[in-house]
Amino acid sequence: MIYNISSIAKILQAKILLQGDDAIIENLITDSRKLLLAQTTLFFALPGQGRNGNSFIQSLYQKEVTNFVVEQTFLAEEIKEFPKANFIVVEDALLALQKLVTHHREQFSIPVIGITGSNGKTIVKEWLHQLLHNDYNIVRSPKSYNSQVGVPLSVWRMQEANNLAIFEAGISLQNEMHYLQKIIQPTIGIITFIGSAHDQGFESTQQKIKEKLLLFTKSKQLIFCADDAILATEINLFKKDKNNTLNLFTWSKKAEANLVIESINKKENHTELKCIYQENTFSFNIPFTDEASTHNAITCCCTLLILNIETSSIAQKMNLLKPMAMRLELKQGINNCSIINDAYSADFESLSISLDFLAQQNQHPKRTVILSDVLQTSKDNTALYRKIAAALASKSIDRLIGIGKDITANANAFSSIAETIFFADTETFLAAIPNIKIENEVVLLKAARVFQFEKISAALEQKVHETKLEINLNAVRNNLKVYQQLLQPTTKIMAMVKAFGYGSGSSEIANVLQHSGVGYLAVAYTDEGVELRKAGITLPIMVMNAEPLGFENMVKYTLEPELYSFEIYDAFHRFLEQKKIKHFPVHIKIDTGMKRLGFDEAAIEKLCIALQKNDLLKVVSVFSHLAGSDAKDYDDFTNKQFIALQNTSKKIENVLGYSFMNHIANSSAIYRFPALQMDMVRLGIGLYGVDVTPYIQNRLLPVATLKTTIAQIKHLQIGETIGYSRKGVAVQNTKTATVRIGYADGYPRNLSNGKGKMNINGNTAAVIGNICMDMTMLDVTGLDVQVGDEVIVFGEAPTVSNLATWADTISYEILTNISQRVKRVYFEE
Repeated sequence: MIYNISSIAKILQAKILLQGDDAIIENLITDSRKLLLAQTTLFFALPGQGRNGNSFIQSLYQKEVTNFVVEQTFLAEEIKEFPKANFIVVEDALLALQKLVTHHREQFSIPVIGITGSNGKTIVKEWLHQLLHNDYNIVRSPKSYNSQVGVPLSVWRMQEANNLAIFEAGISLQNEMHYLQKIIQPTIGIITFIGSAHDQGFESTQQKIKEKLLLFTKSKQLIFCADDAILATEINLFKKDKNNTLNLFTWSKKAEANLVIESINKKENHTELKCIYQENTFSFNIPFTDEASTHNAITCCCTLLILNIETSSIAQKMNLLKPMAMRLELKQGINNCSIINDAYSADFESLSISLDFLAQQNQHPKRTVILSDVLQTSKDNTALYRKIAAALASKSIDRLIGIGKDITANANAFSSIAETIFFADTETFLAAIPNIKIENEVVLLKAARVFQFEKISAALEQKVHETKLEINLNAVRNNLKVYQQLLQPTTKIMAMVKAFGYGSGSSEIANVLQHSGVGYLAVAYTDEGVELRKAGITLPIMVMNAEPLGFENMVKYTLEPELYSFEIYDAFHRFLEQKKIKHFPVHIKIDTGMKRLGFDEAAIEKLCIALQKNDLLKVVSVFSHLAGSDAKDYDDFTNKQFIALQNTSKKIENVLGYSFMNHIANSSAIYRFPALQMDMVRLGIGLYGVDVTPYIQNRLLPVATLKTTIAQIKHLQIGETIGYSRKGVAVQNTKTATVRIGYADGYPRNLSNGKGKMNINGNTAAVIGNICMDMTMLDVTGLDVQVGDEVIVFGEAPTVSNLATWADTISYEILTNISQRVKRVYFEE
């Protein structure tokens, strides 16, 4: 199916400003950072919070993108800047995207499975692909592309070779599903769990279910669990009122249904299910024991039955289900490398997502992709690998290591990559690793499961102890967006990445912030800024504690000092004078009441005189620090600080004769004091998921999850003691678990003897005895736990705020005290 600019304009019934060629369009994008193949890409300039998509047209045009859909706010005279480009002008760019893809969907009559629910959508979609890929040529949503933008980008991928489609749809507000239904038009519907996700967008659970069911307004069949009474009631009402021809396919563990689950027998590492379908009994095993996986597997079984897959075949397929790695993981590798592990599927669409994540990593000078055969049904493998090669080249990949017969046979397609090596299989590559120079680079592992790239990951990953801090980069993006949505379009964000990014890793967090369009970064010391520059961070960076010993590196790495006293001001002035440097960017800190650092009111006149005579400095910003913006009792004081900064800033501006940025608002002030936004705000702890305001806290996601494992389990008799100083006393027969974390890892020792608590398999276990340097003991009496079980120290529950409260401290201290010996694992869902 071929689309060009003129045919797309006709579909959209839109005005076209055609200057360039009537280009063929294959790829749709709404995010300029996700560009792969410029010549065949159509960019939809969506309006957004803060910045409009129009602002990215210039950079895309420079990358040879020449096709754009813009709203009427894009002025016709602006096209003169883009002489080779085509512009389709519409009233609403998002609706235009959805309208185009709706037209595309209507060209197909194949079965389309639409999946919605609160949880489990992506797992069910990926498992269905595992179960059916040998029987069908399947197109599906990449990752969890299920939003108002993600769904059309997914459905656009439908091609004539496909004979089954699987798309997921997620909503967070009322009146959203109507649009997704038109785009997906599912013939078979699946509704998974109904949980608490996105409850805040709806008045009740019933209302949320009603909205989700609109996806199936024209579907022929709907699969769901009849044991959910609220869901079953709403579905029956929906069938009566909205789609009376809808066939309901139910499953139940309790009552009559199309598929009756007669028994569920959990074993050590698998679950046996005995089922009745059309009066016939059959059984199958799944290699999982948790309830959620069982629920999702049964839903998949129902889908296979609807598609007329024999029960004997279902039993064989179900036993081979694999756990889904739903995230891209960034880990520390050998020889100063970073390893991105995305080795659970290999198709072009998921590769493009992985390459986008790879492109964000600037901490190493070299990028390598280790790629298996792409197991994607295609009549023309040569065309597929040429397309992959073009995508790799567009992301400036330095080296490709290809593993598999197909990619090796198409080695010539990758001539644009500077260095290429090919191996017939994974084992051959593993044997060759000692002879391949893998160092100071970021390595992406991308493979189909059959290639067992987990062996490569194990060989390249740095070996450290089992306690780890997992950093959710999606949560960083979410939290940043929460605050961005509170800002005026002209207000910038200065993100704080000092103290090793609040314990979460400076360069890794800074890469995300740079990719997300943050205006400034701030660090505490020059060395932190140097580390960021060496990691490829190009954003302007303010150094809050400038020291004379760091001036050389400050200038060398274009770091901008905060000048807070005449001592540091004079020292930096002398340094610039000696080096014959003029107009170096600096930030002037004013003490308006914090009484920590900064020029106070009595020093302002002298400061103005000094600045007036000084052409060595260029004042970039004048700012101050709020002392109590998180507490209502100090609101008057906060406002006085703001007024003081304004007055001082005006004096400095009058003397200098040019304008500069002003900023005073920190994380808590962004919401509590919108009038204090000024030119920039400084976002610190809020970025990492902690805010004193319930309204904001409820919208933030925890960024860091500290995990460890159980090393040993012991049984104590009444009166026996555990740990140093015999502080832990068994008042009853007690079972304890020793876990691999102690105060040397950053777990506070004052959480000893019952103050601290951890989570094991969803259950709370209190600390017993004194916390040791490397170990902590937990009371697990009555809990079903085993050696090796994962233990949550903090994350969703308990939260870092819980730990801070128990330890009589603040979240900042908990986060920044996590030891460097604790492995950091970064991931994106």
